[in-house]
Amino acid sequence: MPGIKPEKNTKSSYKTRQKDLLLSYLCRTHGRHFTAEDIYSHFEKKGVTIGIATIYRQLDKFVEQGIVLKYFIDEHSASCFEYVGENSLCAQDVHFHLKCEKCGRLTHLECKDLASIKNHLLKKHGFLLNTCRTVFYGLCQSCLKNI
Repeated sequence: MPGIKPEKNTKSSYKTRQKDLLLSYLCRTHGRHFTAEDIYSHFEKKGVTIGIATIYRQLDKFVEQGIVLKYFIDEHSASCFEYVGENSLCAQDVHFHLKCEKCGRLTHLECKDLASIKNHLLKKHGFLLNTCRTVFYGLCQSCLKNI
């Protein structure tokens, strides 16, 4: 970048560079789900070396900081992540996830009609549903076309 001197190539600046690259990628994926392997493949295609262990470590730190959400869908699928930024209101948002049982795609779903489920469970059953972690299983539109 103009006006900015490059850092010396030390181990700590390398880690900072990797963190910056990862954050840049995450910002571009805002609202979409991804796996650590998706990130690794992205950078590998660009010729950028970031180890998978480093990606997992950074993602775990971002989850702790609340800027990334982690979804564990089932024992057969890799964990998915979602960048929500520093001002996440996910706990207040009503959104669900759709998991395709054929291709494995995880889709973020905001649907006001489904918000009534959350309200019903709280009012009638005394149960506060975490909609950010709620997953409906079925077939996505693409896979339905191939049936």
